[in-house]
Amino acid sequence: MDMHSYNPSPLISNLFRREGRVEDIVSRNERALLREIWSKPGSSRAELISRLDITQQSVHRIVEHLADREILRLGAPKPASGRGQPSPTLQLNPDWAYSIGISLNTDKVDIVLMDLAGNFSTRRVQIRDKSMASALDEILAAGKALAEERNLSEDKLFGVGFGIAGYLVEGTKYNAPLPLHEWSLIELGPLLSERFEAPVWTENGANTAAICEAMFGVGRYIKSFAYLSFNFGFGGGIIVDGELLRGGHGNAGEMSGIYDSGENYKRPALEFLLKSLAKHDVPVDSINQLARNFKPDWPGVAEWIDMVTPSHNRIINALSAIIDPQAIVYGGEIPRELAEMLIARAKFFNRPRYGVPRKVPKLIISELASQHPAMGAAMLPFKAELM
Repeated sequence: MDMHSYNPSPLISNLFRREGRVEDIVSRNERALLREIWSKPGSSRAELISRLDITQQSVHRIVEHLADREILRLGAPKPASGRGQPSPTLQLNPDWAYSIGISLNTDKVDIVLMDLAGNFSTRRVQIRDKSMASALDEILAAGKALAEERNLSEDKLFGVGFGIAGYLVEGTKYNAPLPLHEWSLIELGPLLSERFEAPVWTENGANTAAICEAMFGVGRYIKSFAYLSFNFGFGGGIIVDGELLRGGHGNAGEMSGIYDSGENYKRPALEFLLKSLAKHDVPVDSINQLARNFKPDWPGVAEWIDMVTPSHNRIINALSAIIDPQAIVYGGEIPRELAEMLIARAKFFNRPRYGVPRKVPKLIISELASQHPAMGAAMLPFKAELM
């Protein structure tokens, strides 16, 4: 396998491909229809016709074809609102395929098995002080255990999505924080494909979290938002019209890049909160512990809030001015009460003109579970090829 031109798409099993068309899984119009059904399960054909720029005849033909391939299931019809036969409701078929999503952080890995309809189950593996080889063994075992629990056969595995904390260098190489140095600056795509014996899509972990937020969280009602990922480091993702903005080098949303070297330790990365707590002898030595046991009155918390408030305000103002999102979502591994403390100190540098201020984003704390970066990673194969 050419390490410098890794592409997971050709590795997808022919079982999932259109008959006689091995180069793709679905057509452009089929993709649009599947995306619409994902966002509004239970839609009827009549409703799809009203929402898609596809003719009535084409919608009927596409639905019939996707149902024949068992990608879609036809459900009970909705009551007719006018003349003619009621139209059956449409659902994505959970049995057609599943994916595995992996989110690698500095001290743990979340693994998610997700079927095509979005049903999922999760596992967590602690990797602190473990080698890459040992961690991969445990991740692989966890993925197989999840499939066995659901009685799923290996031939139904569509692909694997892998999210890692760190910025993209090139290809599938990422530059991760120090605790993940062994995972850094190597081509992860070919390596992981060989271990999983499946196509693997890689992405920055904050971006996979943003994808999850777009598909399962605030993206259900807000189409353009910025996602702040508070982890050992500090990053984020940007969703515009429901799609991830990757940028020219694949690093759009790399929030820490706005700070110079002298400001680096003042950015709102949870690494520096751990150091502040350690200085006050608070017995918390991992992000996982912080997320589970956080107390707002711990000594060192208020000190950290004071230190990072200027850099936090700078980033939300930069996002507001440059991206103009409808909302900024606070996610990653930040405890909810800590996010509330940051938001309470948030200030937009809004200068009204003629007494009329510019609209600024809503500040929203993510309601999704801590496994949402892995959920977003599990969506990578489906987003790449089906939606």
